Amino acid sequence: MQVHGKQQLDTPAKNVILLIGDGMGLGQLEVARQLEYGKTGVLHMETLDHVGLMRTYSANNFVTDSAAGGSAIATGIKTNNESIAINEKGQEVDSILDAFQTHGKKVGIISTNTVVDATPAAFGASVANRWTDAADIARQLFNHKIDVILGGGASYFMPKKQNGVDLIEKFCKAGYTIATNRNELVAASPRNNKLVGLFHPAYMNFQIDKEEYKSEEPTLQEMTMKAIDVLSRGEEGFFLMAEGARIDHMAHAADVTGIWKETIAFDQTVKAVVDWAKKRNDTLVVVLADHETMGISATEKMDIEGLKKVNVSAEYMGKQLQVAKGARLAPERVMEVFSKHANIQLTLKEAQQFITNIESNRTMVYPQNRVNWEVGSTIAKHYNVGVVNSSIRAASSTGGHTANMIPIFATGPGSEAFNRVIDNTDVSTIITNAADIPFTPGQQLGNQ
Repeated sequence: MQVHGKQQLDTPAKNVILLIGDGMGLGQLEVARQLEYGKTGVLHMETLDHVGLMRTYSANNFVTDSAAGGSAIATGIKTNNESIAINEKGQEVDSILDAFQTHGKKVGIISTNTVVDATPAAFGASVANRWTDAADIARQLFNHKIDVILGGGASYFMPKKQNGVDLIEKFCKAGYTIATNRNELVAASPRNNKLVGLFHPAYMNFQIDKEEYKSEEPTLQEMTMKAIDVLSRGEEGFFLMAEGARIDHMAHAADVTGIWKETIAFDQTVKAVVDWAKKRNDTLVVVLADHETMGISATEKMDIEGLKKVNVSAEYMGKQLQVAKGARLAPERVMEVFSKHANIQLTLKEAQQFITNIESNRTMVYPQNRVNWEVGSTIAKHYNVGVVNSSIRAASSTGGHTANMIPIFATGPGSEAFNRVIDNTDVSTIITNAADIPFTPGQQLGNQ
């Protein structure tokens, strides 16, 4: 599916803000809407002027992973799962971030994941494999001279993973202001309008767990609005990609309470961005996902009130069920954790089955999450949530992604072009057309 012709806009978009809810399909939106507002409620993103649908398949699979999905959005070409911003021949290609930067625009990336993970990496790096090349991605983000980088993943910039080189120190010497917590981000007044904020060694905390961990991290909304403040200084205009990454992680675990919290945090960011943009009338705002995860659906029998009472993430519960190597998890401990955090009274037989499921589970990807994911699936089953079952997830090379189309919401100059069914490779052309930025999918500008 291709975008035909170039739009003729009276006034091109000076700024483009692309908001990506990783793994966020229609089901994630619906459960979040139901739990937050009820059946008559409306999410902020649903009020944007134009709405479309997007297909997400990758070059080598009808179900994409985040690397290939993010790359298609960023570069306008299909690539294989696990590859980032390279074509099927293994050649590096440039992203729309490159195109905006080459055209004199400021650029930024934000993620509640690590900033070296698939989606942010697709805009700022090119590597053969998302898993083995994360340290290389960190180096490319530095070399790319991206104006604002905010999110998790601090460990990838440290000497231990950089052959003794401290990339944070290199950012400092290059004139960047560095923030490591919320207070530092809020107080930051970046010299040279260059800002790096790395707020966690790995992933940033889930919304639902922030109180448990006494988190000092900024929210996605705070990071995004700070980035806009920095990038909008001057007359150049800017491109910003901000990812609500942990919607996907919650969906992988079938953690519907967590999906609710993460999606609402993302939706509040959408509202803040749109409110800012509408005061200017020169900014295109696009809201979409890279793929859908776990076929989430709001079934008729879904117990909304029960889900609201779950007080921590499936991941947090999973950490309470860790045992020493060689030891076996006690069913009584399983029963205690589910009762305390999910208000579920498992029988002894059910707890024993939970342990058996974990011990027999041999997932193709993310084996470190098998306890967390079994926790989430158990809760989802108890509260009657529509979700891919754990055996299908275990057999999946993507850990439970689906080929379901995902929604797109857009407002601002050029946003009407999203008002239809498109392919993920069309996004880059629509955005660069709207901003009147020269871009050819698959091009190699040589900025990396």
